[in-house]
Amino acid sequence: MYYVIMPSHDIRENLATEQYLMNQKHFDEPLLLFYYEAPSVIIGRNQNAQEELNLDYIEQHNVVVTRRTSGGGAVYHDLGNLCFSFVVDSDSEEFGDFKSFTQPIVDALHSMGATTAEVSGRNDILVDGRKFSGSAMYSRNGKTFCHGTLMLNVDMSEVPKVLNVPADKIASKGIQSVRSRVTNLRPYLDAQYQQLEVPEFRDILLTRLFGVDSVDAIKDREYHITAADQVAIDQINAEVFSNWDWNFGKSPEYTTQKRKHFDMGTIDARLTTDGGKLTNVKFYGDFFGPKDVQAVADALAGVIFDRDHIEAALAPLDLNEYFTGIPTAAIIDLLVS
Repeated sequence: MYYVIMPSHDIRENLATEQYLMNQKHFDEPLLLFYYEAPSVIIGRNQNAQEELNLDYIEQHNVVVTRRTSGGGAVYHDLGNLCFSFVVDSDSEEFGDFKSFTQPIVDALHSMGATTAEVSGRNDILVDGRKFSGSAMYSRNGKTFCHGTLMLNVDMSEVPKVLNVPADKIASKGIQSVRSRVTNLRPYLDAQYQQLEVPEFRDILLTRLFGVDSVDAIKDREYHITAADQVAIDQINAEVFSNWDWNFGKSPEYTTQKRKHFDMGTIDARLTTDGGKLTNVKFYGDFFGPKDVQAVADALAGVIFDRDHIEAALAPLDLNEYFTGIPTAAIIDLLVS
């Protein structure tokens, strides 16, 4: 088995590296990848970004959003979370057999004191019945990769802020995440390991997985990304993982209701979005205005569903003529909240 330690803390570059190594490089043995990244959230291939994520909070706190090529649910990452990937020939493991990949990690964790860690259900690892790891799988061009997370010391206070959507009424065709009882792994390790940071934790896992006493003993098994590799990785990143169409344009159709009472009346907006763009907008309510509000709905048709694009689309209109006495900023806040 070979291994790669990714130096980047950008989830988009790391996913691009993973895809490149799987699809464009050929190794004569299985490949193990380790990486960790700054605050970010990764949604599954079939999910609706607007439904899964609190995009207002994400934008305000500079959390990176991207979409992976495998299925599964939305996951929050930060520098306390270690990611792993196994890449093998498709005929060497049965697709969907997560345990064949994750059991060696569980065995390594047992040796570090987390003796109640166990593979559970389809693709989770639990400790004392609480989830600290989830995995997803993807197969293409004769290769299969299984990638997952190990929550060593994630800032758990951020998870509900990022992954919980505000209380809008949404009817969606997307595949929704199942919220689980989650925990960090660190408290379940033996005392000698409870102060480990992610790089140290990663290196100990490496030695246990390879059956050696130190990382120095397996340096000849490490693959280093070359300059030519990096050029190809950057191209994948630009075309896929940093591409708005991939991250948001893949979102399935959904309808959301935005309703708020103002001093000058109630606005009840029904927004239908497909591929990350508004396809149908209807306004209801007891607000007043001398002009037909249908003009506002028409101005929003085909617009990317985020604050910047909605503001730009509505800028030519005097919204006071449609929603008299209700500030324009408050109307935009309602639409994008």
